[in-house]
Amino acid sequence: MNHRLSDEHEQLRSTVARFARDVIAPVIGDLYERNEFPYEIVREMGKLGLFGLPFPEEYGGMGGDYFAFGLVLEELARVDSSVAVTLESSVSLGAMPIHVFGTPEQKAEWLPGLCRGEILGAFGLTEPDGGSDAGATRTTARLDESRNEWVINGSKCFITNSGTAITGLITVTAVTGTSATGAKEISAIIVPAGTSGLTVTAPYSKVGWKASDTRELSFADVRVPARNLLGERGRGYAQFLRILDVGRITIAASATGLAQGCVDESLKYAREQEAFGLPISADQAILFKLADMEMRAHTARLSWRHAASKLVVGEPFKKDAALAKLYSSKIAVDNARDAAQIHGAHGFMNEHPVARFWRDAKILEIAEGTSEIQRMLIARQLGLAELEEAH
Repeated sequence: MNHRLSDEHEQLRSTVARFARDVIAPVIGDLYERNEFPYEIVREMGKLGLFGLPFPEEYGGMGGDYFAFGLVLEELARVDSSVAVTLESSVSLGAMPIHVFGTPEQKAEWLPGLCRGEILGAFGLTEPDGGSDAGATRTTARLDESRNEWVINGSKCFITNSGTAITGLITVTAVTGTSATGAKEISAIIVPAGTSGLTVTAPYSKVGWKASDTRELSFADVRVPARNLLGERGRGYAQFLRILDVGRITIAASATGLAQGCVDESLKYAREQEAFGLPISADQAILFKLADMEMRAHTARLSWRHAASKLVVGEPFKKDAALAKLYSSKIAVDNARDAAQIHGAHGFMNEHPVARFWRDAKILEIAEGTSEIQRMLIARQLGLAELEEAH
C-alpha cells in the first residue's frame, strides 16, 4: 500500500489549500456572522471546476473521483465548513443522484450547470417526522395520468442549498403508492426551483454552518412532468441510501479538515500567546493536547482515505464509510473543544476561527446519518443484524 498522494492529487490538494487560505479565509468570518451565503466564493469554486470534479468531461466535469473530491473538501473545511458543505451537498446530494440514476435526458439537462457551479442542487429527504427513519416519509406524489404529471404534497426540513438565488433543483423523496406487501412505495422526483406550489421558508437560525443555506420546504399541489421521476419508481429510498453511503466519506473528509484546522489555529496561537513570561507552547499540558489533536486528525485522514480508495476501485466500502464518518465526526468535536480550551477566553470570541469551528463541529455527528446510525450500520456489517432485529 502506498499512502503517498500522486502528483496530480497533490497538485489539486495544494491548489485548493491555497484558494482556501487566500480567498476564503480573509472574508468568511464576516459572512458567517452576517449569515450571508458566499456567492462570490461559490463562483470562484465553479471556475476552478470543483463542482464538476467527480463527473465525466462530457457533462462539463473534470473526470475525477471521490478520493480527489475528499481531498478538496478536507482543505476547504480546514478553513471553513460552510463553504465545504455547500460544495459537498451540491455534488454528493444534488448532482450525484442524477449522474447515477438519471436518464440521458436528465443528465443533459441538469449536469452541465451543476458541474459549472452555475446552479446548485439539493436533496429533499428529511421531514419533520422522519429524520433517521427516512422510511417514515409522509410527502406524497400522485401521478395525474390525464396530464402526465406528478402532483406533490408534503414538507421537508433541514434542506441544504434549497433556497439560494442559484438553486436549480431539489430532488425529493415521496410516497408514490404501496407495494404488494403493503409497504410504502417511495420514489425520487426532480422538482425545479421556482415550481408553482413550492414554498421555501426563510433560512433557519443555526448554531453553525451559518454561511450555508438551510431551509424548510413545503409542497402544495406541486406539479412536475412525469419524466422527472429519478431512477426506478419505488426505488427512491434505496437509491438515496446508496448515495448516503458515498456521502459519509465526504462528511468524514470535511470533519477531518475541521479537526486539522483546529490543530493549525492552536499551534499558531500557542506559539504567539505567552503566560508567565513564556509561550504557552512550552507548557506540557498544551503540548499534550496538541499531540492528541494531531493524532486524531491523522487517524481520521487515514480512515476516510481508506474508505474512498475502496470506493474508487469498486470494492465494498459501506462499513469503511460508516467507520470513517463515525470516528472523524467525533474527533472533530473533540479537537474543536480542545482548540477552544487552548485559546482560553479568546476561543469563546467569534473573531477567532476556533470559535467558528466549535460551532460547526457538532452537526458533523448528525448530518448524513447520526453517530448512532453509523454504529448500527457497522454492527450490521459485523453480522449482528439478527441481534438488532431481535430488539
